[in-house]
Amino acid sequence: MNEHSKRVQAMFSRITRRYDLMNRMMTGGRDQAWRRIAARELGLSAGALVLDLATGTGDLAFAVGEAYPGARVIAVDFSETILREGVRKGRRRDARNIAWGVGDALALPFPDATFDGCTNAFLLRNVVDLPLCLREMRRVVKPGGRVVCMEITHPQAPIFKQLFWAYFGTLVPIIGGAIAGDWQAYRYLPNSLMRFPPAEPLKQLMQEVGYRHVHYRLLGMGAMAIHIGEV
Repeated sequence: MNEHSKRVQAMFSRITRRYDLMNRMMTGGRDQAWRRIAARELGLSAGALVLDLATGTGDLAFAVGEAYPGARVIAVDFSETILREGVRKGRRRDARNIAWGVGDALALPFPDATFDGCTNAFLLRNVVDLPLCLREMRRVVKPGGRVVCMEITHPQAPIFKQLFWAYFGTLVPIIGGAIAGDWQAYRYLPNSLMRFPPAEPLKQLMQEVGYRHVHYRLLGMGAMAIHIGEV
């Protein structure tokens, strides 16, 4: 694991205790609805096997499990600390169709064409090699399966764009410092988005690494994107 990945891993481990609360606060509680939308984009059949990558505390894995009761979900994260919180939540929910494991998105510990679909939320901004991450997800999904990526994106409407950056770039780090006790972690969020491609270039990158029928949905007044690509 490279130094950037180690820093990101340590950051998510530090903010685990308040991670869910901060997600709710930053999105006005809408992130759970967005996860349900992302889960439905998989278009799975009965008995499917799904990889939820960078699962964090498991919210997207739970959404997939609820959308497809007959599916089995493998929930993977590279932070053991935040993964343990997901396991605890899974026990409280009696989510028996979810299995948990540690893994690196840039070197997935699975054979080719293992899964019927793959999901991730808030992963892509955090990887040091985005094309490699996209190729790894494509590698482990069976032909015809979908990879669904949910990520913050760059709003395009001029007025909302200014409001978004004032909130995301200035207020979120302050709130993160007060609530999660780690303003640096929440200063990292806007910085990571500045380096991340907007929705249309990300679509083009997915096409370049081999995904078919790539499209995306914009939510949250254009601040959230769900990209869907077929293997």
